Formats: sequence, C-alpha cells, structure tokens
Amino acid sequence: MRTDEVADLIRDVCERVILPRFRALASHEVIQKRPGDVVTVADREAEAELTAAFGRATPGALVVGEEASFADPTALRALPDAEHAWVVDPVDGTRNFAAGTHDFGVMVAEVRRGEATRGWIWQPLHDALYLVERGAGVTCNGTPLARLDPGPGPWEVAVWPRLRPTRAPGLRLRPTRGSCAIDYPALARGELHGLAYRSIHPWDHLAGTLMVTELGGAACVDGRAYAPGVTGRMLTVGASPEVVELASRRLAP
Repeated sequence: MRTDEVADLIRDVCERVILPRFRALASHEVIQKRPGDVVTVADREAEAELTAAFGRATPGALVVGEEASFADPTALRALPDAEHAWVVDPVDGTRNFAAGTHDFGVMVAEVRRGEATRGWIWQPLHDALYLVERGAGVTCNGTPLARLDPGPGPWEVAVWPRLRPTRAPGLRLRPTRGSCAIDYPALARGELHGLAYRSIHPWDHLAGTLMVTELGGAACVDGRAYAPGVTGRMLTVGASPEVVELASRRLAP
C-alpha cells in the first residue's frame, strides 16, 4: 500500500469507528483487560477494520494488533521473522480516550524482515498526521521535521510515574502523557529530549522509534538497539545517542 493510502485508511476508520465513541462510551463499553489496563469497543472495532483492510490489500502479510495479541500472542511471536508485517495500535492512550481527553492517537508501523520501514501516527483531535519512511525522514501534515539537536544538558526526559522521584543529574524528569502517540511526536518536534518506558510492546514503539532515529536520535533497550522482538527492562529513546546513554545510566531499574 502507498503511504497516502494507509494514511487515508487510518483517518477513515478513526472517523467512522473511534471518534463517534469519544465522550460517548457507555460503562459496559470500557473493559479492564487486567488491573489498570483498559480497552474499549472502539479499540476492538477499529483494530478489526484495520486488520481486515491490511489483509485485503497485502495478502500474506502478518498483521499484529494490540488487542488480538492480548488474546493470542502467536502473531506477536512471529513478528521478528516475518517477511512483511503491519503492526496496529488502534487507540493508543486508551485511558485518555476513555476519560475524554484529547491525548490519544492511532499508530501503525510496517515491518519488513525484522526492520520497521514506515510508520504513521494520527492524532485526530490535534489534527496532526506524522509520517516516517526509513531513509526519507519525517513529516507532520506534509511539512518535513528538522533533525534533532538536544543541545547542552540538562535534558528534558518524560518517564513513567514511578520514576519521577529518581535523582537523575543532567536530566529533568517529567511524566509521559499516557500515550506514545503523543509522546513520540513531542520528542520529534524537539519539545522533549528523551523518553523512558518500561512497557515495550511493538505497537506502542515501532512507528515512534523509527521517527526518532530518522531524525538523528536513538532508541535502546538495555544497551541494544530497539527492533521488533527486542525486549528488556527499559526502553530509552533520545534526541541523540548521548541522551540515551545518560538516561539509561541514570534511570536503570
């Protein structure tokens, strides 16, 4: 599929399936998958539509969706070795979406032979579409983003709440926004210098880390470059390798 075709598909599914549920969810339409982890009918229906569309357009490609993988991780396990795959996060920031705040988005990544090659992040209520293609840079609503330059420290790094009290010389810690679809574009725009996550699911990070690395940054898990199938204790992403190295040392679990 062409990059614009995927973008149009994401926008269409979001407009028809996700946005009509925004601030209109009934209590039974918000379900706890496990303590602290919620899913809505919008997540499930949007993922089903995107999965079906990718299956029709690219027969034989693996489709890895967040909600389907929760029920059956078989496709997730096959991702690192897949010849061609689509990785789908239908509503990234589900808790924000369910709470009626604007900080959520739809994320899709294309993977070929274990390497993320393209990514899409659509922030519908911020009207911002971020596109990345390996070797071709990153755009927001068609405008190319500049290469990242963190400058001298201290560097601004967003982390999960339990890390906020950590003493981290050279870093200023702030909370993440509860959505990778919001956090990664903030880093790509230069509003942040780094991110640290303990949850390392590919649907949350493949599109965003590709954007950051295309702009000159880096993404590592316990010293290894992030890629499909790479897991560990913490994913550190930064506007430069130096930011990643310092954040990894200061924030190591």
